[in-house]
Order: sequence, then structure tokens, then C-alpha cells
Amino acid sequence: MASRQRVTAFSLLTLGVLLLLFSGRSYGSPVGKCVGNTPCQSPGPPVVLVPGDLGNQLEAKLDKPSVVHYICYKKTDAFFTLWLNLEQLVPVAIDCWIDNIRLIYNRTTHNTSSPPGVNISVPGFGQTYSVEYLDPSKRSVGMYFFNIAQALEDWGYTRGDNVRGAPYDWRKAPNENKEYFLALQKMIEEMADKAGGPVVLIAHSMGNMYTLYFLNHQPQAWKDKYIKAFIALGAPWAGVTKTLRVIISGDNNGIPVIRPLKIRSQQRSAVSTSWLLPYSHTWPKDQVLIQTPTTNYTVMDYKRLYTDIDFEDGWLMRQDTESLLFDLTPPGVTVHCLYGTGVPTSEAFQYSAKFPDVEPNVVWGDGDGTVNLLSATQCKRWAEFQKQPVSLQELPGNEHVNMLLNVTTVAYIKKVLFSP
Repeated sequence: MASRQRVTAFSLLTLGVLLLLFSGRSYGSPVGKCVGNTPCQSPGPPVVLVPGDLGNQLEAKLDKPSVVHYICYKKTDAFFTLWLNLEQLVPVAIDCWIDNIRLIYNRTTHNTSSPPGVNISVPGFGQTYSVEYLDPSKRSVGMYFFNIAQALEDWGYTRGDNVRGAPYDWRKAPNENKEYFLALQKMIEEMADKAGGPVVLIAHSMGNMYTLYFLNHQPQAWKDKYIKAFIALGAPWAGVTKTLRVIISGDNNGIPVIRPLKIRSQQRSAVSTSWLLPYSHTWPKDQVLIQTPTTNYTVMDYKRLYTDIDFEDGWLMRQDTESLLFDLTPPGVTVHCLYGTGVPTSEAFQYSAKFPDVEPNVVWGDGDGTVNLLSATQCKRWAEFQKQPVSLQELPGNEHVNMLLNVTTVAYIKKVLFSP
């Protein structure tokens, strides 16, 4: 983008914490990169990387009837990076960013759309670049799946061939991303047919919910043929309490140059936020999650909560999406659940009389800093309901995004890929 949207960069490195929030044949042994004329052994099964909320790049092209500030672009000749673009996440410029990335909910169709004149594109489907680094400039704050993708290459894989990314519009829930799932199915089939064996799915955060939804909509015969295993990293199977704070008062993840109330409207507009609120199938129905001087809210009080914070569209969004995975139907494939523990994770929020337009006091519990332990371990229930094995691996001290960089995580993935 041109320089008129550039603002003094403050401490942009802190923006890294924006990331959340977020049977088969035997394969060859793992090997390093080929050297000289030394032949390479076959890599393991094909791999598909499914990112979480905020976990892949988004691009935008503009032809808007109006703008919210004179520094904002009204029209662009080509697509530009909307997420992650550090130059736009600073005071003043962030107004332009919010107006471009927000969604508009239609109460009649129960669908969302971008503002007039904003065309959003998801780059890199089938490639890995848009999930390896969220910032195309490859600054360290935007590093995401890079460490895992590089390890795969070191083991003999080829980016864009037998390891591919499956980015999507993470602002929306699965009910609005039907074309994505058709493309994902086709890509998996092509990769498996080419390799002569099934695919391993590696997902992170909300990407696990997307993957579970996808698998729940495939016939068992299809899964038996095309899926070797599903490796779930930091999965919020039953939602996360952090999303309550997001919809109530906004959440800047401790970044001082961004006011929570400034970004609250944009965060609320993402349907995926309401989709990931804690679920009553797991959270105790009498557990107070939100406390104010006059009212306490549990998982049974969402309708009243949305009314009290003057965000009734959110209640409709929750109704639209709550049933998508409410039963947590087993995926019907081999599952490996890796989850972080020992990191202070928001468990409840206490608000003053200025609710909802004030920062809350946080009640802390266990988890990975984003996903509550109670939610992360819900995959264990599948062991009783499917014949395929379900394994759980605790990652002590592992933060939600940093688990993608953890040597234990990478070693576990390697073991799954190269086991018979």
C-alpha cells in the first residue's frame, strides 16, 4: 500500500500476540534434504495444514462508495494484504482496516457479507505460504505454520505438492464456507491418488473445528480411503471463555496501541467468534462465566447476555452455528489430540457497573492461554464411540500458538507420519 496509510510503528513486535485468537500403507523412512546426487527416499503420507482463527492471510480489493477517514483508500487497482498487514494495525490506519475486514449480518438470509465495494480473497489455497507466515514480508511476528512446513521439507516433503495448506475465510463459520469444503475434499482426493495412500490432516485451533465438521460430512468409506490420521493441535472442542470477553468489551490481547472498544465491533461481526463461545454440553450449567454487579451469566444465559450488551445479531449468529458441532460427533478417523497446559487461561470475567464498556477482571484457570483445558480434552470422549484410536498428548507449559514451534509437537508429528 502507498505511504499515506503508514503510521509510526510504535511496538509492532507485540502484535504477534494477536494470533489466537487463535489405516494406510507403510511409507518410507524420514530423511533430510537431498544432497548432491544422493537419491531421496519417499516421504510419509501427504499432509494438509488447516489453520485456525486469524491463521491465514486475507486480501482485499476496494471500490468503495465512501470511506471512514480521509487517509483510507476508496479504490485499489489490485488486491492487497488485509491480514496480516502491520501498517494498518496502528492508530488512525486501523479505522480503515476495521471498515474493510468487518462483516455485515443479514437477519433475513442469516448470511454475512463484506461492506459495499470490499472484495475479500483468500490467497494460497493448495500452497503453504499463506499459512506459514501471516505477514507476507515474513516478519517473525507473523510466523505460523512455517516451523512445521520446514520440518516436513527436511523430511523429504515438497511444499505445494505433498504438503499443502487449506486456508479459508476464518471470519465465518462452516455453514458459510461450503465451497471451501468442496475444494478441500477435491484436494485431499488428488493428493491421496497421486501418493497412492491416504492423507494426514494437521489442524490448529479453530481449524480443528472446521476439520471435524468436514469429516462429519464425509461417508465412512471415503474417510477409510482418504484419511490416515487427524492431528489436532490446541483444539477448542467445546469453545473457549475468551470469546465472551471479545463480544462483550473487545480484546486487544494486551496491545497498548489498540483499544479493545475500538476493535469490538469488528470482532463481534465475525460469526466465528459467537460460534466459539463455551458450549453447554461441556461447561457446567451453573458455572458463572460473566459476573456484573446486577447479573451473573452462565452458558444457559447467552440470549439475555446478547440483549444486555445490545448485540442481538450475535444471538442470531449463535443460533445459526451452535448446532454445527453441538453433539461433537466422532470424526471416524485416527485422532491425535495435542493440547497445552499450565498457562494461565481466562476462565471467567468480572465486570464493574460500567459493563459492557469496560475492561473486566479476569479469573484465571488452566489451559494454553487461549483454550481452556476443559475444552481441549473433550476429544477423549470419542474413544468410546469410534473404532479408530484416539490419543491425547499433554504439552506442559505450551502456549496456544507457540505449540506450533515446540520440538515435542514436531517430533510427535514425525512419529505419526512415519509409523506404519
